[in-house]
Amino acid sequence: MRPRTLPLAAAACAALLATAALPSYASGPAGAPSPKEGSVGAAELLAKVTSCSQLSNGKYRTDEETSATIPVCGKNGAVFWKADMDVDCDGQRTSKCNENTDPWYQDDTAFHQSNGKPLRADSLPYVVVPSVSGIWNYSGAGIKGGGVVAVIYNNKVEYAVVGDTGPTKIIGEASYATAQALGIDPDPESGGTDSGVTYILFKNSQVSPIESHSAAVSLGDRLARQFIRAN
Repeated sequence: MRPRTLPLAAAACAALLATAALPSYASGPAGAPSPKEGSVGAAELLAKVTSCSQLSNGKYRTDEETSATIPVCGKNGAVFWKADMDVDCDGQRTSKCNENTDPWYQDDTAFHQSNGKPLRADSLPYVVVPSVSGIWNYSGAGIKGGGVVAVIYNNKVEYAVVGDTGPTKIIGEASYATAQALGIDPDPESGGTDSGVTYILFKNSQVSPIESHSAAVSLGDRLARQFIRAN
């Protein structure tokens, strides 16, 4: 993840043009959100994160241009935050994620597949966590690479893994595949959404292998049910 440096006006203009051009972020079956994952509904999870017991020593920005308003909050068995979603295309170079499609593209991710290769952003739902700083240390909170995340947007739950790290002062980013599955425009330059995304990261969890989305869904659903019971 890299801090987005596009001026807000330009980004807003791009979003408006995209909205005017399409009734949703894409057309056809390839653009449709994936079927429901797991047995726990979005409303059940959101009901458990209505208040924040702040864990972070400060708050995060959602973009370079915004003020710091987003805390990392704690619950039994999880940490969570409510933010925007910028689209991360870092990792393996593909037709959807490369230097031409993403001005901030990097060919690596903080955590790697079981074969040592970087993750693939356009096919694997993953979430970016802020790099360790005085604001918050994700590893000290029981969050690790490959940990399970329930990402909630527009009454839909998508399970992802912790797959990359980003700037120390910015929060709210997930892979191309995560955005696409939630019905969010996955374009790494002009897509994403400005608000309305909840990220629930389950402590001390780890998907093996990290690149198995089905394993993330299976483990995520089990941990989500435990989370509901414990909070």
